[in-house]
Amino acid sequence: MKSVWQRILGAITVVVLALPAQAVEVEGVRVWRAPDHTRLVFDLSGPAEHKLFTLSGPHRVVVDVADTNLVAELDSLELDNTPIERVRHGRHNKKDLRVVLDLKQQTKPRSFALRRHEQLPDRLVIDLYDRVENEEKTLLQVSRERDIVIAIDAGHGGEDPGALGPGGLREKDVVLAIARQLHKAIDGKRGFSAKLVRSGDYYIPHRERVNKGRQMRADLFVSIHADAFTRKDARGAGVYAVSSRGATSETARFLAQRENESDLIGGAGSLNLGDKDDTLAGVLLDLSMTATMNASLDIGASVLSQLGAVTHLHKKRVEQANFAVLRNPDVPSILVETGFITNPYEAKRLRDPAFQRKLAQKLSDGIVAHFTTRPPAGSWLAANRSRVERRHTIARGDTLSGIAARYNVSLNELKRMNGIDTSVIRVGQTLTIPSG
Repeated sequence: MKSVWQRILGAITVVVLALPAQAVEVEGVRVWRAPDHTRLVFDLSGPAEHKLFTLSGPHRVVVDVADTNLVAELDSLELDNTPIERVRHGRHNKKDLRVVLDLKQQTKPRSFALRRHEQLPDRLVIDLYDRVENEEKTLLQVSRERDIVIAIDAGHGGEDPGALGPGGLREKDVVLAIARQLHKAIDGKRGFSAKLVRSGDYYIPHRERVNKGRQMRADLFVSIHADAFTRKDARGAGVYAVSSRGATSETARFLAQRENESDLIGGAGSLNLGDKDDTLAGVLLDLSMTATMNASLDIGASVLSQLGAVTHLHKKRVEQANFAVLRNPDVPSILVETGFITNPYEAKRLRDPAFQRKLAQKLSDGIVAHFTTRPPAGSWLAANRSRVERRHTIARGDTLSGIAARYNVSLNELKRMNGIDTSVIRVGQTLTIPSG
């Protein structure tokens, strides 16, 4: 009897082993358009090998995905404002999925796979970078009295929604709205020029964000986010600078770890930018003793003091952690968490355009106050410092003596200019700062 059961089990084993492995399925396809490239994302039911090659006459990009079937719909893809004329598919070697992108113009393609991460499936990403015909390098003419450049980075974007709040509120949408308001507030100031690192709904890897700030010759890089935490009662805005010696709190460490995982969600691939970014590739960013680190902390303190006038502060000091997007040895950089999107009350405020404008205005006030006091050499503000009327809006915790010390002016002169006889000031009051 035993031998009979052994033969039956053996037969079952042979049948099971003979069954083919289940094919991977393409369950969804999306298109994202960025200023310099178009991204196609294929949602897969599991990991799959792929090969990409190009053809000319006409220009095409061909992708073969091993042992894969297409169940997603391609006809509904929005291809306007992209280099793609149409997307076709068929079989290759009877078992592989072949996707053909018919192009309107030549592009520079790259592809990479992203493994399953949290709620996101395995993905295949195809980036089509625009080619500029007869591209000419132009020398940047630096004015003797240049504008102070502020690079404004709205976190997340595209495939990466960031933190999620009640009612489907997405961090990527909130911070882009605030970034646009901040751009408007700063760009309207004489002597300042604001530039958006991310201007639409697409993802930019951390290192590319840092590179863009440097390419803009920014005097400050500001990355805007909205917190998420395990406790729904966590609340308040915060300002962060990079640290090479560990985080200053558990919250800072948690937030840095979460933000640094964005490349796994948004899709950074394995592109080696080392040849384009030798400084970052070879340097351990120990910035604690450099002017860049000190400037980041000073600017952060100025911004934090202004934010306190319109929202609760999670911490009353600039915290530090190893945020990837702040690792820039050349440009002072801060990360602003505008509030906890996972807190229902703060999520409601962050959704409100009026509150977004208030936040942006206070961010602008803090940035402008710092650079008005310490304008970079060669800037219009430095050349015209004595003619620029400086103003300071009182925030919680401010004192007249502290304001005088911050702007390097006499306390008595500060009182005289503003008609103040006592040391009593109120939150929201605006003071005119004497010329230094």
